Amino acid sequence: MDIKTLSPLALAYVGDAIHTLFVREKVIKSDIKKLNDYNKTCSRFCRATTQSKVLDKLLDKLDGDELDLVRKARNAKIHHSAKNSSLVDYKKATCFEALIGYLYLTNNKERLNEFLNFSMEEM
Repeated sequence: MDIKTLSPLALAYVGDAIHTLFVREKVIKSDIKKLNDYNKTCSRFCRATTQSKVLDKLLDKLDGDELDLVRKARNAKIHHSAKNSSLVDYKKATCFEALIGYLYLTNNKERLNEFLNFSMEEM
């Protein structure tokens, strides 16, 4: 499978799962003890508005291929609406997730971990 031929939305689908798993693993290793608090903390990091802000802060760190992918993801046709965020934030979150999916599927672990850790710096 050639990763570069996958649609940005397919990459975002994978990236969403990878980011959510990373966040959940960090949260359960923290000092939080209640399941309800796990969910609140995870949703804070996995919501579109947070991912949008992370992408904004990452843009100057991206290389050419990563920027191209973000542009493609931004222009991808999304066939449903955002529930709890603006369309702009939702599209930026999709770009972030596509980037995470791309790094995961290309086995770029160093860059993937850099961006995943960056996404949770405030924790």
